[in-house]
Amino acid sequence: MLMWYILLVITVGLSLSALLYVSLCLAQTTLIQRLSALQNRQKAIAFFLALAFFALISLWLNLMNAVICLLYLAVFWLLSKLILHRLNSVFKADYAAISAVILTLLSLSFGWYQNHRIYHTAYQLQTDKQIAPLRLAFFADSHIGTTFDAEGFAKHLAFLEQQKPDIIFIVGDFVDDSTTKEEMIAACRALGRLSPRYGVYYTFGNHDKGYHNPAIRGFTAQDLAEELQKNNIIILEDEIKMPRPDFYVIGRKDASENLRRNPRQNMPEITADLDKEKYMIVLDHQPNDYKAQAASGVDLVLSGHTHGGQLWPLNKVGEWIGANDHTYGHIQKDKTDFIVTSGLSDWAIRFKTGTKSEFVTIDLQRTAN
Repeated sequence: MLMWYILLVITVGLSLSALLYVSLCLAQTTLIQRLSALQNRQKAIAFFLALAFFALISLWLNLMNAVICLLYLAVFWLLSKLILHRLNSVFKADYAAISAVILTLLSLSFGWYQNHRIYHTAYQLQTDKQIAPLRLAFFADSHIGTTFDAEGFAKHLAFLEQQKPDIIFIVGDFVDDSTTKEEMIAACRALGRLSPRYGVYYTFGNHDKGYHNPAIRGFTAQDLAEELQKNNIIILEDEIKMPRPDFYVIGRKDASENLRRNPRQNMPEITADLDKEKYMIVLDHQPNDYKAQAASGVDLVLSGHTHGGQLWPLNKVGEWIGANDHTYGHIQKDKTDFIVTSGLSDWAIRFKTGTKSEFVTIDLQRTAN
């Protein structure tokens, strides 16, 4: 937690620095020079314009997205100035400004598109264990009400169901702190219309139970659980189910439960009584327990939470500070496969410049002899 506070302080410092840098660069442009030729107040006018830009983006999107826009603009402005520094022209500052604005618009437009378009990512896995072919689908981080409402969510589910999965897993952050009760109920009903052969399984993420007073969004964690169960969604919190005789589904409490004084079981406790000859699938929202999971001998761990790193070039920041063991995609440790999805949506940030939105299918089959 301390590391996140440190990152917050760093972000505030970078934002203030970016605001000052953009205003100083803007003051060098021909337009600002002409506007302030009589008063000699280039820097003041430029700072006011930069601040106005930041305020407008904050009102349109939110403060966090305004910070992202500002930081991208500052970085691209710096790069443009470095590239054009040898150009012998009185309009060099103008060219750098135009270049920075164009690059920022292109980058964030691409990030907006990547956030709102849902891709299908497919994996093929093999195991030495005795298991009949299985197609599973999973998604995480839908954060209902951020990128899409319940109606849009239902359309994405229809596309997922076209892949004909045998079983579907929802690996946390189904709803957000800002999701309304009406949207939550409608989204749960959309889940209830799914009909995979072996059911739909759910584990909570760090946002599902809410960080704030339940009155703010109009429903409690218990309300969410009851609505999911009404729609035949199987919730697992440090619990195990056996949808078919040849594999287990192990759903873990989210790591955030430790902060709520509701600590989760460790992997040896959860798997102690399981038949290790059977295939074991773990649903764990946050990808930060890989060492214990690999040591326990489980076969597949599915996670979300990271949003695939969300923003270039900071995709790996969660790994750098030790918050996550992996950011996106498939890796293997010992004999355990780990897959982290970039998620269906976002939470507060409206751009994915370093990743994409997706749902995942996995075709699992036994290794040929």
